[in-house]
Amino acid sequence: MFEFGRDLRKLFDKARESDDLGWLELIGADLVEAEARREAIDAGRVSCLRPFESWLRASALWREHARRTGRRESLDRAAKCASDAARHTSTPDQTAAAAIESGEIHLLRFDLFGGPATLTAALSDAQSLTAERPATRAAAAALHARLCARRARLSGQPSNLLDAAALLDAALHGARVLPPAAGDELRLDRAALALEAGVARRDARLLDQAGRDLRALVESASPDYRPLTRARALALAGAGLMALAELAGNDAARMQGRELFDAAADQFTPDHSPLDWVAVRLAQARDDTPLLQLSEVEALSREPGLIVGALARERRLAAEAGLAEAMADIRALTGLEATIRRRLANAVRTEPLDWAADQIGMARVAMARGRLTGTEPRAVGLMLAEALETAREWGAPALMQRAVLATPEPITRP
Repeated sequence: MFEFGRDLRKLFDKARESDDLGWLELIGADLVEAEARREAIDAGRVSCLRPFESWLRASALWREHARRTGRRESLDRAAKCASDAARHTSTPDQTAAAAIESGEIHLLRFDLFGGPATLTAALSDAQSLTAERPATRAAAAALHARLCARRARLSGQPSNLLDAAALLDAALHGARVLPPAAGDELRLDRAALALEAGVARRDARLLDQAGRDLRALVESASPDYRPLTRARALALAGAGLMALAELAGNDAARMQGRELFDAAADQFTPDHSPLDWVAVRLAQARDDTPLLQLSEVEALSREPGLIVGALARERRLAAEAGLAEAMADIRALTGLEATIRRRLANAVRTEPLDWAADQIGMARVAMARGRLTGTEPRAVGLMLAEALETAREWGAPALMQRAVLATPEPITRP
């Protein structure tokens, strides 16, 4: 037993020195934070023999913690560590590596908090990178492809989607010299892009490609060693099946999609990766999802400005308004409206996406009360239009979709 404990520590000590951070999937968010702090402290010591490598590793650890928890502070710490790494470069290749890490932080900041301007700045930096080592060149190509994929998905233009898919294909061909985790990120991005384009264009070839990528990821990502990668692939496959089920009206596919979401949720616990758990639960959420579950999801994503946090708040507000309407509880609707109004009154201090979520919630409350009282709600269209435009400006298509779904059907008079 004691030998096993020592051997396990040796295994983790060896993993800490590896360029592949896939082993982090085995530890929870709190331990990732502890590893990041330890690495940053070591990097800052005068006695540190390799400060560039240590700062770069500390940045990657803080970035992983931000990805798991959505904490802006962790993302800022990652940026500071990347900046410190840049100050300790001694070769052009190290300069490129520090710039790539900075680009990865920009990409994650966009994924978490939106803001297309972040993508533009990161793309500008990525296109000017020059690297010596094959691995650094491959990492630069992977970053550029992933950034282009994000921008293409925002544009929705078929030509941009196809160009981005070609860049991801090329980056994957060169990913053999990268750590396995980097290749998995590329495959997830390619699958997401192919899935979105395939559903939008009813393109069987793109859907087949997404299916192959996701199947390969699920089969290669062992639940014992890569639970988060496996869960992300399962959740993406579930989202794809649900989208196809809606298009075809296929109940069997809808059930299979739900089973994939359940399988994704079974791979890890909420404290292991709070945001992954939130993402799976939000993807699973339906009109009849219990209010308590939605409140738990919201509680894990309260960081101001977080995209999934805004989605969780909007879902919870929709459920609360729907419950009050079902019970014909005007007082509950009035109380909910007062709470939202207080938040909207602090618009100067409110993040744009949180504000948009509250606008959608306010519109839902107004419509629910109008149906109960037989009165016409005022300014609902304006609330939803402003929420939709804000979500578009900040690159949050999922929140845009929620605004569209909340929009009442126009009344046609004979």
